[in-house]
Amino acid sequence: MRSTTQKVSVIEKIGYSLGDLAANLVFQTLITYLAYFYTDIYGLKSTDASIIMLSVGLTAAFIFNPIIGVLADRTISKWGKFRPWILYSAVPLGVVALLAFSTPNFSYKGKLIYAAVTYTFLLMLYASSNLPYSALSGVLTGDMGERNSISSYRFVAVMFAQFFVQVFMLPIIIAAGHGDKAAGIEAVMTWMAIVGTIMLLITFFSTRERIVPTAEQRSSIKDDLSDLVKNRPWLIMLSLTILLFITLAMKGGSYVFYFNNYVDKAALAQFISPVISALSGVGINFFGSDPVAAGFGLFNAGGIIFMLVGISFSKKLADKYGKRDVFQYGLLVATFFILIFIFFKPGNVLLMFGSQILHGFSYGITIPVLWAMIADVADYSEMKTNRRATAIIFSAMMVGLKAGLSIGGALVSWILGLYGYLAKESAVAGQEIIQPASVAEGSRLLVSIFPSIPFLVGVGLLFFYVIDKKMEVKIEAELKARRGGKA
Repeated sequence: MRSTTQKVSVIEKIGYSLGDLAANLVFQTLITYLAYFYTDIYGLKSTDASIIMLSVGLTAAFIFNPIIGVLADRTISKWGKFRPWILYSAVPLGVVALLAFSTPNFSYKGKLIYAAVTYTFLLMLYASSNLPYSALSGVLTGDMGERNSISSYRFVAVMFAQFFVQVFMLPIIIAAGHGDKAAGIEAVMTWMAIVGTIMLLITFFSTRERIVPTAEQRSSIKDDLSDLVKNRPWLIMLSLTILLFITLAMKGGSYVFYFNNYVDKAALAQFISPVISALSGVGINFFGSDPVAAGFGLFNAGGIIFMLVGISFSKKLADKYGKRDVFQYGLLVATFFILIFIFFKPGNVLLMFGSQILHGFSYGITIPVLWAMIADVADYSEMKTNRRATAIIFSAMMVGLKAGLSIGGALVSWILGLYGYLAKESAVAGQEIIQPASVAEGSRLLVSIFPSIPFLVGVGLLFFYVIDKKMEVKIEAELKARRGGKA
């Protein structure tokens, strides 16, 4: 395996991180608003929205991602294996992201077909961009410390995207559409598509692939798949990724329903009033006069700000204690601050915000570690087999991500339907929908008990993950020796 210097400049780390900022403008929108968009803006029944999200999402997970992983690992170009995919998918991804959140005036059947087709193309193009992008982190450097650093840069960018989507996007949608959420979301998605496309192009031009497999390391698809099924750390990381994103999609997609249907609006308005006044005093007027949209945004803001604080501790903790142990304990504490929501009454707004902040901090510590662990799995596989198959390892993780996102998102719509949720399609012309009291209870469970279960199972799985701090050192030393002493 050929390699040059493994140090990565700050400019390249920033350039690489912008790719994840772009991807997460799409991804965070899917997590936070897709179920809400389909039911409350586009007008699909909750059961139909659930079916589309699950069927299309699982198709993308188990068909698109493995195919792209195999193709990316076998791409040969003057730009490397993975960077060409980022270049060629940038513009189409932006266009389809806009189309997927548009609301053409079709019949109900036409709406179903349009939603299914645009969501399919969106996930296909997202995989074509984000899978090679993720795999790129495994070939920028073989230095474990540099890899931890890159992950930290990357996920600070993720948090910025998440901050915009979860804090400002709903108030801006309402303001941009002058109360018409359909017009508002199309306007917002237009600008997000433009910005995201530019950022992906910057990633392409600012990065370089340093780890290049030699001819004798190239393998067949059969070899790659055989290596995967024998790789226990990979199997654990695949399962863990599915579980993580079930929870993230479930709670992320449920908060907007939680604030609309469970949280006491008068208590919320009173609690956030000083903050809104302070922000208005310095010219920040994104939140408008809707207490639910403002409260939802500020609630997410607290969690994201403290996620960034948690991320800042991640590299030092992972370097000292190893990625596995840091991830496991961080995830356990984060789960506690999800589970505790089951005890909050509608008026306990301070406790809700406080728990969100503490959850954000503890989960933030784990965020950069996940993808660095997956890169370690690729190194572990190379150490065992002397073959490098970075993209197919990352594609498997993307399978987990998409499967978890699809299952978690579908569960939001499905569970709300079980509790009697009435979508926009059920509205009588000129009348506001009044949700049954059972919807409040469903919303409460969707941000507490239900999302805690996958996280707790993930904590248990990590007891069987063998790449601890000692193993990290062994892997890095062995691969360094094989690469001629260059880390």
